Amino acid sequence: MEYRATEYAVADRSAIITLARPHRGNAWTGRMHAEYRSRLLEAENDPNVRTIIVTGKGNAFCVGGDSEALSGHADRGSYDDGLSGNEAQPGYGVRPEFDHYFAYHFGLTKPVISAINGPAAGVGLVLACFTDLRFARRGVKLTTAHGKLNLPAEYGLSWQLPRLIGLTHAMDVLLTSRVVTTDEAAEMGMINKLYDSNEELLEETLAFAANLASTVSARSLKETRQQVYTDLHHDVASSVETSMHLLNEMMGEDDYHKGVNALLKKQPPDF
Repeated sequence: MEYRATEYAVADRSAIITLARPHRGNAWTGRMHAEYRSRLLEAENDPNVRTIIVTGKGNAFCVGGDSEALSGHADRGSYDDGLSGNEAQPGYGVRPEFDHYFAYHFGLTKPVISAINGPAAGVGLVLACFTDLRFARRGVKLTTAHGKLNLPAEYGLSWQLPRLIGLTHAMDVLLTSRVVTTDEAAEMGMINKLYDSNEELLEETLAFAANLASTVSARSLKETRQQVYTDLHHDVASSVETSMHLLNEMMGEDDYHKGVNALLKKQPPDF
């Protein structure tokens, strides 16, 4: 694929996927979606990558669907993402529920962290909400946007947002399509950490990801996040049974012995 809407780099065992249409506020298009999926799959398949960071180029994260594309949808009277149907399928094949737009994040084996460096609206906010953790610059504007366009909540956000911030806050954000700053979103529980500048945001996000990669085993990261997303569809008994099976299996692995030895020596593990 010739990449024109995204950039990709690896640093400290983290893949950094950058939405790169700064002249359009990194507005989402079918091409960007196809590239993003391809970048995710590249990171997923790279044994040297332990975590994935998603951010935007310039002063925006992603301002939502490109207005020119939205105009085309209006002219047609229906939605067309412009994708060919042959796109990369990162995270597919784990559970049928995950084999859908943005839900494919749940099937990945590596944590995904969004570094929200500027406005996130519509599908841009959806993307951020489907990542595992959300770090952001203070004072950035967020909005679901759909209500102002006579649209429904997009891409499963009506399922995901109540699970992130609770029904009361989710109904506020979803029904009003009002602008919420990252400061208010942090109080709701949508944002994990806030930073004063984009430079600090990316630096600290990379440091957090590097610490995650060095202190937690790759297998543990994989199984824990998939337990969480699978348990959203299961009862507590199934959760306990799955955890017991994984405990027995993972205690036979080298990383378990590394962790125990590090604990006994009161040293950080070297995963």
